[in-house]
Amino acid sequence: MTALRAFFRCDSGCPGELPLSLLDTRCPRCHGLLDVLHDESALAERSGAAWRELFDARRLSPKWPLPSGVWSKREWVNPELLDEDIISLGEGFTPLVPMPSLGEELGVRDLWIKQCGHNPTGSFKDLGMTGLVSQVQRLRRLGAKLPAVACASTGDTSAALAAYCARAGLRSLVFLPAGKLSDEQLTQPLSNYALTVAIDTDFDGCMTLVAEFCSRHGIYLANSMNPLRIEGQKTLSVEISQQLGWQTPDWVVVPGGNLGHVTAIARGFALLAKLGLTDREPRLLVAQAEQASPLHQAFLHDWRFEKSVAGPTQATAIAIGNPVNVHKAIRELQRVSGAVEAVTEDEITAAWTAGDRHGLQTDPHTGVALAALAKQVAHGRIRPHEQVVIVSTAHGLKFGALKRALHLAAATAGEASAESGSARLRNPPLKLAAHRATLAALEDAVLPILCL
Repeated sequence: MTALRAFFRCDSGCPGELPLSLLDTRCPRCHGLLDVLHDESALAERSGAAWRELFDARRLSPKWPLPSGVWSKREWVNPELLDEDIISLGEGFTPLVPMPSLGEELGVRDLWIKQCGHNPTGSFKDLGMTGLVSQVQRLRRLGAKLPAVACASTGDTSAALAAYCARAGLRSLVFLPAGKLSDEQLTQPLSNYALTVAIDTDFDGCMTLVAEFCSRHGIYLANSMNPLRIEGQKTLSVEISQQLGWQTPDWVVVPGGNLGHVTAIARGFALLAKLGLTDREPRLLVAQAEQASPLHQAFLHDWRFEKSVAGPTQATAIAIGNPVNVHKAIRELQRVSGAVEAVTEDEITAAWTAGDRHGLQTDPHTGVALAALAKQVAHGRIRPHEQVVIVSTAHGLKFGALKRALHLAAATAGEASAESGSARLRNPPLKLAAHRATLAALEDAVLPILCL
């Protein structure tokens, strides 16, 4: 088999190939974004059936790092890495769960949830970060001097970077918008001893600062403008198809912020079809909060994109007004006849509480995806008989304060009945005073609710 190789190429069309060992992951000619390209003719020397057999065998292998959902597909991620380069925490191979009753509630009969919150740091970001930090480890082995790895983050990226750098013995530096993260998300980089800088700005402001800081001081940038992240994240598409018996769903719904994830998922499904592992690609629906929906506005205006300022939303990880990967994402969505939907804060809350009622621990970003699915079914674009996979991007326990605020809030004077507004969604605990801690009092409180 021809030796496999991968390389950088300018996304804006500048000629030539660039090595993955490049430290500045912007094009040296135009300073635009780069892409990772693979020698697909070499990959195609193995048949689709042979790739399926290889990936299925590795799924059962105890040999490290093959238990990783990313590194079991290492040829499609970064064929230049040695085993000693790979920094893994056992990411990937997260559950793909059928949710027929929730699907019926949303209008589809064949709904699946891809539980990316089961990754080591609780989000899909681990899939990309293992690829990026492993490349940094390779660069260090080759003699590169890299004092730290840095990122701007609304929570999950910083958690992943801090954990994987800690695993590698690397210094990590994270820039966070002050007051825009949950307590749990802030705790993660602190716990892994990342140098954490909270800045009184939004994500876009943090992104501008970290890019300038890294460029000036030779620090490796880990945000999704670095295409190595996309290479790890595209293995999610392989997992979904593999878990469906090498079949492709009709639709995949993805919450969208900086838009690297939907780009990665689209490219993963494209490679599956191109190499003959599957016979088609799914359509993609990007879900955004109305308060931060620049891609949705572009979709409504013939894909003409204009950056905006993200407003306040409970879906903090996708509160991005100027997404780095927007033009990559638009190209992929156009190619697969994809769509974009935006949902209100009330719709988000109703959706994630619906997911919780069906046994999930749903984060608000997955709530955005669930609400977007329901709206697209109502609009007729997604049909009730179609198979839909929702990418649940993070674990709901990262948002404990949000959930407690809903369920423990006292009713307000404006709530006329228990069936109105947010009161209908609450599930507060029943409290029995010490002097009423008797079986009779317990029965009086509980039995009417249970209708026994």
